[in-house]
Amino acid sequence: MKLYEYEGKEIARKYGIETPRGILATSVEDVAKAYRELNTGTVVLKSQVLVGGRGLAGGVKKASNLEEALAKARELFSMSIKGERVEKILVEEAVCISRELYMSLTVDRATRKLVYLASGMGGVEIEELARKHPDKILRIPVDPFIGYSGYMARQALGFLGLQWDKLGQLDSIMRAMYKIMMDYDAELVEFNPLAYTCDGKLTALDAKIIIDDNSLYRHPDLQPLYGRDATSYEKIAKQLDFNYVELDGDIGVISNGAGLTMATMDSILHYGGRPANFLDIGGGATRERVREAVKIVVTHPRVKAVLVNIFGGITRCDEVASGIIEALSETRVVKPIVVRMLGTNEEEGRRILIEHGITVYTEMDEAVLRVIQLVREVS
Repeated sequence: MKLYEYEGKEIARKYGIETPRGILATSVEDVAKAYRELNTGTVVLKSQVLVGGRGLAGGVKKASNLEEALAKARELFSMSIKGERVEKILVEEAVCISRELYMSLTVDRATRKLVYLASGMGGVEIEELARKHPDKILRIPVDPFIGYSGYMARQALGFLGLQWDKLGQLDSIMRAMYKIMMDYDAELVEFNPLAYTCDGKLTALDAKIIIDDNSLYRHPDLQPLYGRDATSYEKIAKQLDFNYVELDGDIGVISNGAGLTMATMDSILHYGGRPANFLDIGGGATRERVREAVKIVVTHPRVKAVLVNIFGGITRCDEVASGIIEALSETRVVKPIVVRMLGTNEEEGRRILIEHGITVYTEMDEAVLRVIQLVREVS
């Protein structure tokens, strides 16, 4: 579960990390009050959204007087960033920046350890930085049996090229990040940029914290926030108890079992396609469950074609086929559907689909290549 920037900064301040003074606004009138209360001249208006790339999308603006702040606030409140409407703005004092750094603590799933990432090139997406300048990123793994240790701050200090008199500040920040990670069961604690200000302070200009959804039972104060970053389709899927994740491609994916679903997505990517989602219907899915899954995927406006990849062990292929036909009948959405089907009652499932003009494949690669071809034909 992602936290808004202002929520992340509230947590950061609680653990002693310096952040700019700021006031949350939910209306233009609130922005006016915040500007007067901050009494700082130049302010930064930062749209509060749970998606990345808001800076490039124009979601962060500076204003040097009240009139300019109000005009830019109206502009921000009228925006949507990657489909998310801007409903909150963090009004912050502008900070004099000497250098922009990057600092995060996250989970390295390959080594099953926490790892600090530090860079002297702050203010850019870490994925882009890792792709273009991997040598500019320092990785400091954390032994799970020891936790944070002071040598990590010394290592980061040297890599970032900071003076030794800043060691205390950096050590305090990195120690606090580890404490936040542990106390909140976080998957990510990121300050980008972590600014070295003109008055010599290390200040978190932005804060990104992601909480592990599976830990929310230990955080009753955070439970009411769950699901607010989900899309409308993800919310529907959650109500129906589907394992569904929305992606940015145009090929809808429905399969049974997380492993087969992931393999299907990998195959689509391998052959040059782009999955629009991950949807695992699970084992032993009934026709009703299949019907609802197909309805979710086929009605998504970004999906141009659907690939259903089923291995029928517990799941019966005839039930899957009936569910697909019922979904298409109810939605009346006309989009290409490709089915790869093997296993229990396979012959009956094939018969049902073929009667309705849907070709069924045995080999996954054939089905993947066909769905990619269909997407290109309708594009």
